[in-house]
Amino acid sequence: MGWYLSGYRLEERKDLPQHTVFLTPVPPCSTSPQQLTRLFSLPLTPSSPTVPVENVRLVDRVSCKKAALGTLYLTATHVIFVENSPDTRKETWILHSQISTIEKQATTATGCPLLIRCKNFQIVQLVIPQERDCHDVYISLMRLARPVKYEELYCFSFNPKLDKEEREQGWLLIDLSEEYERMGLPDNYWQLSDVNRDYRVCDSYPTDLYVPKSATAHIIVGSSKFRSRRRFPALSYYCKESHASICRSSQPLSGFSARCLEDEQMLQAIRKANPGSDFIYVVDTRPKLNAMANRAAGKGYENEDNYSNIKFQFIGIENIHVMRNSLQKMLEGKGYENEDNYSNIKFQFIGIENIHVMRNSLQKMLEVCELKSPSMSDFLWGLENSGWLRHIKAIMDAGIFIAKAVSEEGASVLVHCSDGWDRTAQVCSVASLLLDPYYRTVKGFMVLIEKDWIAFGHKFNHRYGNLDGDPKEISPVIDQFIECVWQLTELFPCAFEFNERFLIHIQHHVYSCQFGNFLCNSQKERRELKIQERTYSLWSHLWKNRADYLNPLFRADHSQMQGSLHLPTAPCNFTYKFWSGMYNRFEKGLHPRQSVTDYLMAVKEESQQLEEELEALQGRLEKIQEVHFNGTKVKGKQSEPSKPSGFSTSDNSTANTPQDYSGNMKSFPSRSPSQGDEDSALILTQDNLKSSDPDLSVNSDQESGVEDLSCRSPSGGEHAPSEDSGKDRDSDEAVFLTA
Repeated sequence: MGWYLSGYRLEERKDLPQHTVFLTPVPPCSTSPQQLTRLFSLPLTPSSPTVPVENVRLVDRVSCKKAALGTLYLTATHVIFVENSPDTRKETWILHSQISTIEKQATTATGCPLLIRCKNFQIVQLVIPQERDCHDVYISLMRLARPVKYEELYCFSFNPKLDKEEREQGWLLIDLSEEYERMGLPDNYWQLSDVNRDYRVCDSYPTDLYVPKSATAHIIVGSSKFRSRRRFPALSYYCKESHASICRSSQPLSGFSARCLEDEQMLQAIRKANPGSDFIYVVDTRPKLNAMANRAAGKGYENEDNYSNIKFQFIGIENIHVMRNSLQKMLEGKGYENEDNYSNIKFQFIGIENIHVMRNSLQKMLEVCELKSPSMSDFLWGLENSGWLRHIKAIMDAGIFIAKAVSEEGASVLVHCSDGWDRTAQVCSVASLLLDPYYRTVKGFMVLIEKDWIAFGHKFNHRYGNLDGDPKEISPVIDQFIECVWQLTELFPCAFEFNERFLIHIQHHVYSCQFGNFLCNSQKERRELKIQERTYSLWSHLWKNRADYLNPLFRADHSQMQGSLHLPTAPCNFTYKFWSGMYNRFEKGLHPRQSVTDYLMAVKEESQQLEEELEALQGRLEKIQEVHFNGTKVKGKQSEPSKPSGFSTSDNSTANTPQDYSGNMKSFPSRSPSQGDEDSALILTQDNLKSSDPDLSVNSDQESGVEDLSCRSPSGGEHAPSEDSGKDRDSDEAVFLTA
């Protein structure tokens, strides 16, 4: 039995551990430090120190700057460090759900260090004066960072102050039925099946699935019984021009000799749904050695002899366990399709490693990133030794192969790994991104993740540690996909509507649990929890702030946006870069003062302002010319009209035009009145960037999680119009009157 603080009242909660106190978070900038202190001055446990913890030091791990002295607060959702400096009070906010590991280090002369590593690659080192305080904070954070129930996650208490209707509209922004309709479905070859209504065939699949028209319910159910986790072949992407498709499934339970007539018929139905090709590819993303080991275990891959007109392709993306449990798999009976049973099928093994290899590879790379002042050779050796970029290349190679098969050969492809929810999701989404320019837009990318990751049952809870569970199930699967997309944006800078910040924010919210999109392991679990009725959608938040995520180089009419992106099947390793913007984004000393993207966005914004001003001036000029034209006609009818001093009829052609104001350029400023100094629109710091992430709160630094508490202009830094703006308007009117 524990306690929960709701507003300013303690409430008894029987569902919480004994002697636990939870405190509600307080929005920054709306609450003074004194109010924070009064609100949080409650013991976490009977023997713990009071919160806040005073005289805590925040160590700058990159520079040699003196550690910042401040106060540490714990809330129900955040760890908050507030600097004591009266000049520049800053806050560092860390979501409990973002905490990956907490390490209590050996006590030193200055205190007890506490090292917090986050899932968004932020590292925070605190030095707490008293060892007992450090221990209590450590124990509290260990519990807060590992909730045991979904209801303890941030999204169930997060309230962006939207009403019920706005929340519902946010969830309706992405509609997969509209996406399949955009693909041209249903048509003469594909139909929407209700075979998985109420999840009665496969509980990790969505209810709405497209299958070949010739595939009866009997064939689908029979195929599902022959596939791991009952994940039968279903449509992921469809090219309506060529009728080529990308389908996905899990591995067959074939072993060395087992076969399933319904599964063979299912693959033939996929082949016949594409009249432009007489075969299909079966792409197995696993290394062939792993697939063969699974076949020895009675699982494996399709037998080519049983599947006619099918080409098999093994890509080689490692799975999450690799060969660790090969003996156990020998007893389970899995593997890959037997070539003897599948005619007209080409098999392809790709070779992408499993989730355990990927997790270890990321850990090795992050260790390299944590090195203090490494030499270039040490860094490059560590990066190469981690194998991270090799894994990224393997995923990209798989996507490139599938995209070429669809776009150049006009062939359909079936993709699977072991269970069909990790490497299969990576490869299908990369291939779709290469094939379809719609997925390279802001909204299209949201649709792609919703379709291939969320709807098709990627295990978000297990892979990203939303709840306390088996750490061996955690792996950076969607992180790798997001990096693949970033690598493509580097290769094709004009092809993507969104920028790097968009990708980083999506990765951040996969782990933040602030929105309900990335919870649970399947659509069925999300519906049982009533996620849409109880939480908010990330997509509506990103869409509302999409101006922050636009790529200034994007052009809808550019050749890179016309059809497929073409890459060599095996591009050289040098084309793949280390993504410092993701993995070192909190290390401010490693980045330039202003990124190229921010600079280009500032230039684009200034250009738009100048174009708007030019359009307004042209409108004024037309009105001036119209007034003088009418005035000239009236004067022409009068005999001996009086002329104002200093005015000549010979000047009519230039009066009240830009040439007429050569001596008074204030009437036509060279930049928008909202701009200040000449370079203000071009030289931006991180503090000037708009913070559109509600988790980072008002005015908080989006990249570092640090907020400046000093007073700022309520206008967001914009300058008031110049004093001359009103005078210029009056002077123009005076000229009109004299005319």
